[in-house]
Amino acid sequence: MALDVIGAGMGRTGTFSLKLALEHLGFGPCHHMADVNANPEQKVLWRAAGQGQLPNWDVAYAVYRSAVDWPTAHFWREVSDHYPDAKVVLTVRDPEAWYNSVAQTIGLAMDAGSNDPQSFGVAVVGNGVFGGRFNDRDQAIAVYEAHNAAVRATLPSERLLTYQVSEGWESLCAFLGVQLATEPFPRTNSTAEFRARIGR
Repeated sequence: MALDVIGAGMGRTGTFSLKLALEHLGFGPCHHMADVNANPEQKVLWRAAGQGQLPNWDVAYAVYRSAVDWPTAHFWREVSDHYPDAKVVLTVRDPEAWYNSVAQTIGLAMDAGSNDPQSFGVAVVGNGVFGGRFNDRDQAIAVYEAHNAAVRATLPSERLLTYQVSEGWESLCAFLGVQLATEPFPRTNSTAEFRARIGR
């Protein structure tokens, strides 16, 4: 099964809501970091990928029709090259709001002193993407904005949707060429929900 939709947006940009939306629209199952955390085989595969041992993408996404959030967002170039017919959705939000959300949620797991230092979140996102300096707000926001700029500069406009989940169904359905959904757009995984789930 080839991916039809690739999410290039970093975590805490509405990726879990997008996952549920894509699954509702028929692009499921949708891969998300939650799948990695829940599956020992996925953990092994993505840890190795983070160390440079890139997987066979068709094996990594064997049962999925779409993929969002980390780790896909880190490998958006490789994955979008491998699936040239897939459309790409770049989820974005206000940089300050994004930083505050990450700091209160997944940022807690990017500190090597508070989690498994070999996890994808620590080794790749915390130490790799953010250079071990996520607590430096200005630097972290600069990394976030550079990531978004690189996606926009690389992919042609007909293949890329820059999207805020607050927009709801209309622009997403139009971009994907599917009928407009009538049920309420899924809005989930707020900071409070995330912190309750991990017991913080």
